[in-house]
Amino acid sequence: MGVLENKSRARLFYKYLSKVYDRINPYIWNEEMRDEALELLGIQPDDRVLDVGCGTGFATEGLLRYSDDVHGLDQSIHQMQKAFEKFDEDEVTFYRGDAERLPFKDDAFDVLWSSGSIEYWPNPVDALEEFRRVVKPGHRVLVVGPDYPESGLFQRVADAIMLFYDENEAQRMFEEAGFVDIEHHIQQAYPGSPKAITTIARVPDADEDDEADASEGTEVEVPVETDA
Repeated sequence: MGVLENKSRARLFYKYLSKVYDRINPYIWNEEMRDEALELLGIQPDDRVLDVGCGTGFATEGLLRYSDDVHGLDQSIHQMQKAFEKFDEDEVTFYRGDAERLPFKDDAFDVLWSSGSIEYWPNPVDALEEFRRVVKPGHRVLVVGPDYPESGLFQRVADAIMLFYDENEAQRMFEEAGFVDIEHHIQQAYPGSPKAITTIARVPDADEDDEADASEGTEVEVPVETDA
């Protein structure tokens, strides 16, 4: 586990990073990449949208172009204070909270977005299961995280800092959390910059869940050969 896959250390890290975050972020995750991901998600005007790990509100600004009902959650008060300065009180509802224990009822949102947050989660599948819980059946979530480096040296550095993962690991995590129709997109600000892996997945409908439960509970009888 990387040094920043610890909530208290991550909060301390962002206490100082928040001062320069909006100047550094475009070199890794810029407006073009954000807007491309937003187009993939297909948000409708009447959707209730949750931005998990909203930080300084960079993604939140984009989400507001699609819906007036946007909610942001983050564990870093220092990051959120930057977001508070960007929006009027009635534009976004903010919550301080934990991705692994979301303070919302089941099926509370139509869309969930999370960018630049999963790499700090000690238990990513737990958080993804929470995403599935608070998003309505049949609706989608989008998660952006850092793509695993190709170089062995950078892989060792990455593993020591935070969670980096490839498409196979993303697929495993989302499947384990119970999502369906999972797709992955690799995005990059410019050649040579770190790559982002953007995953979009759907919460299964109730009948799909029932079918999955039925198939898991079905025992297959294997014929036993006997001597004639």
